[in-house]
Amino acid sequence: MYKLYYAPGAASLAAHWMLIELGVPFEAVRLDLGSRQHKQPDYLKLNPNGLVPTLVVDGTPVYECAALLMLLAERHPEAALAPALGSAERLAYLQWMTHLTNTVQANFRGWFHPEEIGGDEIAPRVQDFARTQVERGWDRLEARLAVSGGFVAGAAPSAADFLATMLVRWSRNMPRPGTEWPVIRDYVARMKARPSFATLYEREGLTEWA
Repeated sequence: MYKLYYAPGAASLAAHWMLIELGVPFEAVRLDLGSRQHKQPDYLKLNPNGLVPTLVVDGTPVYECAALLMLLAERHPEAALAPALGSAERLAYLQWMTHLTNTVQANFRGWFHPEEIGGDEIAPRVQDFARTQVERGWDRLEARLAVSGGFVAGAAPSAADFLATMLVRWSRNMPRPGTEWPVIRDYVARMKARPSFATLYEREGLTEWA
């Protein structure tokens, strides 16, 4: 049914994790970013952006991590990883999926690859600005989790939590990682305690932040 193109620890991690959580059959194709497999012509036919993840759904390639998470939640309603239409939780879910992608995830590009934005000369300033923006994102997430009932959209986990946890993981080597916010730290511990997370780490060969 599904074929996931991924790289360990990359933006594909949340989609890989959700597929495992759902317990659905899928094929996982590991790409070596170091050798630029994601920039080869055959892969660019699937994802013209040359990024991971790409999920082939019934023969159709789909990309963008948040879109894949929402699609999987929609296709497998029995897992209850998307709040009901019209509910207050649904409003929060849609807002936070977009916010986490457009604000928090987008600023990680400036942290990891500051030279892409303005060249090597201003890279330190770009990286410092990105760090500030990511930390502001943790301020907002901390405040949300403190009143939401335990998860991003409410009292129950949703696809947004797989995305949020992946992004907190990305901050693990920053001067102030997301887990220095106490509510986020407890929240991440709950997400990492899910059996699917241990399976994800085993399959991707990850050890850091386990």
